Formats: sequence, structure tokens, C-alpha cells
Amino acid sequence: MRPKQESYNHADVKVAPPALEGRDEPYTRQFTQCGEKAEYIHLTPDFVLGKKQNEYGDSGKVLVHEWAHLRWGVFDEYNEDQPFYSASSKRIEATRVTEFCKEENHNREAPTLHNMKCDYRSTWEVISSSEDFKNSTPMEGPPPPPFFSLLRIGERIVCLVLDVSGSMTASDRLNRMNQAAKFFLSQIIENKAWVGMVHFESKATIKSELIQINSDTERNQLLQTLPVSASGGTSICSGIQAAFQVFKNGGYQTDGTEILLLSDGEDSTAKGCIDEVKDSGAVVHFIALGPSADLAVTNMSILTGGHHMFATDAAQNNGLIDAFGTLASENADVTQKSLQLESKGAILTDTLWLNDTVVIDSTVGKDTFFLVTWSKQAPDIYLRDPKGTQITNFTMDLPSKMAYLSIPGTAQVGVWTYNLEAKVNSEILTITVTSRAASSSVPPITVNARVNMDTNSYPSPMIVYAEVLQGYTTIIGARVTATVESSSGKTEELVLLDNGAGADAFKEDGVYSRYFTAYSENGRYSLKVRADGGTNSARRSLQHPSSRAAYIPGWVVDGEIQGNPPRPETEATQPVLENFSRTASGGAFVMSNVPNDPLPDQYPPSQITDLQATLEGEEISLTWTAPGDDYDVGTVQQYIIRTSENIIDLRDNFNNALLVDTTNLKPKEANSKETFTFKPENISEENATYIFIAIESVDKSNQHSRLSNIAQVALFTPQAEPIPEESPRSGVSTSTIVLSVLGAVVLVGIIVGTTVCIIKNKRSSSQTITKF
Repeated sequence: MRPKQESYNHADVKVAPPALEGRDEPYTRQFTQCGEKAEYIHLTPDFVLGKKQNEYGDSGKVLVHEWAHLRWGVFDEYNEDQPFYSASSKRIEATRVTEFCKEENHNREAPTLHNMKCDYRSTWEVISSSEDFKNSTPMEGPPPPPFFSLLRIGERIVCLVLDVSGSMTASDRLNRMNQAAKFFLSQIIENKAWVGMVHFESKATIKSELIQINSDTERNQLLQTLPVSASGGTSICSGIQAAFQVFKNGGYQTDGTEILLLSDGEDSTAKGCIDEVKDSGAVVHFIALGPSADLAVTNMSILTGGHHMFATDAAQNNGLIDAFGTLASENADVTQKSLQLESKGAILTDTLWLNDTVVIDSTVGKDTFFLVTWSKQAPDIYLRDPKGTQITNFTMDLPSKMAYLSIPGTAQVGVWTYNLEAKVNSEILTITVTSRAASSSVPPITVNARVNMDTNSYPSPMIVYAEVLQGYTTIIGARVTATVESSSGKTEELVLLDNGAGADAFKEDGVYSRYFTAYSENGRYSLKVRADGGTNSARRSLQHPSSRAAYIPGWVVDGEIQGNPPRPETEATQPVLENFSRTASGGAFVMSNVPNDPLPDQYPPSQITDLQATLEGEEISLTWTAPGDDYDVGTVQQYIIRTSENIIDLRDNFNNALLVDTTNLKPKEANSKETFTFKPENISEENATYIFIAIESVDKSNQHSRLSNIAQVALFTPQAEPIPEESPRSGVSTSTIVLSVLGAVVLVGIIVGTTVCIIKNKRSSSQTITKF
């Protein structure tokens, strides 16, 4: 059957080839905060077909484990990097878990990612606080059997619903809409798609029934139906209902169809057809043009799984063309999609030139398209390929104030140089460059951008995310910047970071993040992200995902250990990538309750999450990433460092723990690497094994950060104790670990809920096999 509002791009579980050849580990793409829904679960075909149960365990249990990551935002409670830790009992414990623990049996001492990310709450505490459980009653009896529907992607069916009300004559909106629509129809919409067009003001008019795109002939036919004038009021519902009629006239149900709706006006009646749209099975993509577009229509895009985008009247920000460029099919293969390599604009006053370069890397180059727009008079356009040859054959569309050029075949790899010379002062010029994958067998580098919520209220911060990938392989070391534009056209730039600090959940996972708090007004904000390969920096990461199923070293069968082959490993990173550039729209979000007066300091420093401690002689050396005065921006006023011999006391009674003298510690700017060395004092040597350290940051308004992760340092050699036979509290790890303890070698292999510990004394060949 045909999909309705489902799409591969929004799937919770994706079945696809492994991110790296030979690595079939199920994982969850997770880069949000504790308790927040993750992106998707990635399963490989071999895992789904049951061929990998020996390596990763029962498929059903693995799926439950990954579903908890995805749906409820919990994190792993085993730790390959720190498989053992010293408990408050002075015993060495394994970092392990076998079930979703509750508050009464949760091990808050273990150095797990879940403890660090979720403030030491148990897994079940996080799960039960979700909306799934807070607003539900327990199910009585066995759950109903699952059901499956086979959805088959068909031809894409789209109707452009364009606002031609009188307000579209302001600020050159009508022409700008036509420029962006021409770009969409000529470059973005795929061959074999069916496209219709509706114009609306106080009433709607069908301008084109569905036409299947097979060549430039059909594209040009649709271009002829773009509006030439605007007048009247605004009725969004009439435009949507006319689109439904277009689908019906073409012989299609509305299930799975797409409406590309653009409106610039307020329409108090728009909320009247929200239920009709929701029940239709159609997907509504809403582009709000200007500051007055009705906020109620935003719900249409959210409820139907469509895009919500925003473009201001500041044409130099190129927001309208960026928005239309985002609307490629969400079910098309990435090698078939048009990718944006450049999007730039400027108001030219002091200089009449807009000069820059755009990189075409080897993963793209097919159907490369250059688009230039202006506001007053056609500029002179100079374009040179990587060999220095000048390209002059731009098509000039003077009535539409745009010029464009398609590069035949596959464009040359390298740096292309463009120079645009304006003919009049205060001219607005923009340039957009798109391209497709050079080969269907090599996925291109892509950038995806979004924010953590669609609507927000001051003073809550937004988090900006940008993900750089090649296929499912993450790209690290790129330069990534975000531009946030307010309703009035004011822009703020953020350098996004992949450093595992502040808003960034994991270091070097290909997700670049940053807090955004620089609100200037109420209303819509748009997001655009640019990613560059940089110079000798970007590279493909080959490290294992952070939230993943554990690899099982072996099994006990009839009392004998049967080992699995070693887990497939690769080098951590590949060689540096060639240079590349990508831009992408991250959609829009809506802010409310932003005060008109100067904003007070509402934001504390962000939590330190990467505190590390090492013992150097009699001193302890600390390192961490500096937070900012406002989350991850600015410089904090001071650090408060405290220590304790008991991790629970330090965590629960931080203000009463032993204070470290930080008089000589001058904080650095946010995201700098901080170092500090001190000599521990007042340590009771009797049975003292570890000292625990934590930090709070304080800003100039005396706002304190959340307590950092807790670091620990071994002061004395821990005493090994016999491991009692007991039912396992835990039991998942991914590899065999060797640990030296008082002259013995402990070889630990975790085997699905049971830890098999082989203890071999160095002084003899005897060994004992124990389960615990």
C-alpha cells in the first residue's frame, strides 16, 4: 500500500547496509539530552535476518535495548573504556547491567554514560517520567499482537499552493517567490513526479492539474503558470482544499500526497481546516514568507510530518531559495537528490563586488547548477572553473531578475571562483550552487540541520544541531557554522562544535552542536548551516557509535566456552578528506515571551561533562572543557572544586565537601581546555583508596552550573577481595579485558548476563572458572 505521512527520512528504525563494511552492530543515532527522543535505530539486513544473534544476542532483547535509547532517551550502562571501578565498599566492581533497574536497585556509583547524562537516575526513573507513561494507564492482560503494513513508495505527487494576496506585492515578495519556485521546478523536483499548481487569495484557483515531469518540456509548462500579479485577501484553507481537488482530478487519494504551501499573510480562519488536513493523509510543507504569516499553519506541518520553513524580507539572506531547495523527496535515494553547495548573498554598498569560491568535491558534480539573483539590475557574472577557464554562457531571465547556468555532464573537481559585479549601489545579490552525486554507488557528503524543538518560550535555550555524514559514516573535523535569522532579518552566527561539551552530547560523533540564547524578538526564527571540509581537518570517523548493542565475546554451551571471532575493528579514523562545502536549511522555530527590555542574565554556565583527573606524584592534575558565562558562550567568573572520599557524599552534599583552593585559577573563554593542579589535603589514609572530585561553575550573576561529572583518582592500591557467587546485577560488555590486581591476571568475558571470570595466578598454571 502507498505510504501516507510516513517517510524513510523520518523512520524510527532504518534497515540499511552497515555504516562500515563488516560492522553489523545495531545502534541508535542519539545526540540529544537524557529523556529526549533520539533520531533512529540502524539495523543491518543481516541482523534483521537473524544472522548476527551469536555476536549481539537475542534480536528481541537487542531491539528493546535500542528502543529505550530511541524512545526514552536513556544511555548505556556498560562502559568499554572503564570496565571496572572502585565502589564505596572499597571493592573493585565491573561496570555492568542486565535489566532496566529502578531507584532502589540502581547502581549510582558506576562510571556509566547513563549516570553521567541522566544525573545518576535509574533507567526506569527516566522511562517512567516520559509522556508515554505519565499519561497512560497500565495495560491489563497480554499486549495485542503486532501488525505490519507493507508500504511501497510510488510516484511523488505534489501541489504548489502559492499565496497571491495583495500583501505579496510588498518587498518584491511575488518575484522572489517566483524565483524560488522556478528553482524548485527546474532543479529540485524529481523526474517522474506529478506536479500541480494552485494560486489563492480570498479564494483559490487551480492553475495546473497534475503533470508528470519527464523532461524540461513539462517543467517549462509549469513555469508558465507561476503568478504575474497579486491582489485580494488571504484564505489558506481555500488553497489547501483546491489542492485536494487537484489530487482528486488526477485520480489520486490524498494519502501520501504533498502540499507545498507558501503564505505571507495573517489568516485567522486557517485553524478551521487543521483537522481536515491532519485526517487527509497528505503532508503539508509550510514556507512562511515575512513576519506576519499565520502561526496556526505551523501546526499543519508539524502534525503531518512536513517541513516548517521561514524566509524574511531580507533577500540577501537567501532564505526563500534555501527553503524551496530543502523540499526534495524524503524517500529518494541520497545519490539522486540535489545538494546545496553554496548559498550566499549581500547588500553591496561600500563595494560593488560579491567574490568567493565554491568547492566541488569528488562525491558530487552531476547536474551542477549556478543561480544568481538581483534586486535592481543584472550584474556582470564571472565564473572560472578549477583550471581557470572562464564560463560565460549564463541564461539571463531579466523579467525574473535571475541568471542561471547548468554544467553539462560532471563538473570538474576543485575550487570554482565566482565574481559578481553590481551595476548600482545598494544592490542585493545572491548566489546558489547545487549538485548531485557523481556516482550512484558512492554516497555524497551531506549536512543535515535542525533545532531541538519547534516552539519555545523565553528564557529556555534552543540547541542547534548539524550532522555531517557520508552515507551513514560520520564526518569529524569539519568547520560548521550556523546562521539564525529572526523575523526582522537580524542574523546571529554560531560556530558549532563536536567537542562533547556544553550542548554537544558526544565528542567526535559527527554531530556539531551549540546553545542559542541570543533572542532579539518574538516570532519565527530560521536556521541555515554551512559545513566546510577545512584544510587538512575533516575525515571519516571509524569509531563505534556511542549508543549500541554490546558485542558478545562468546557463549557457554554445555559447560564449555565457545568464543566468537574478535569484533571487527578498524583504525579510529581514515586519512583526511578532500575539501568540500555544503549548506542546508534547518527549518524554523517559534519563540514567545521574549521581553522588549534588555534581556536579564537568565543563563547559567553549562555543565562540565568531561572532567578528568590524574595523579602526578603527590598532586592531582585536572583537565576539562571550559563552559561559558551563558551556557557555552563567554567566560565564567569562577570555579568551585570540591573533593571527597565518598562519591555519594560528594554528589548529594557537594556544598559540604572539602573545598579546594582555586585562588590562582583564572577561567578561560568557553570551549578552551582548562588545566588545574592541586595537592589533596586532609585525606584519611585509613582504608582510603580513591579521592573523588567535582566542579561547579559560577557566572558574574552568581548563577551556578549543574554539578560536573565526578572524576576519581586512586591514591592507594586497592585490596582485591574474593568475588562471591551471586546472581548477576549486570552482565553486558563488548570485549575481553585484562586487569592486573595484586599479581593476578583477571581475564573477564561478559556472556549475556553471566560474567565468566578466569583467574590465573602468575606463579602457577592453575586457573579457576567462576560465574558471578
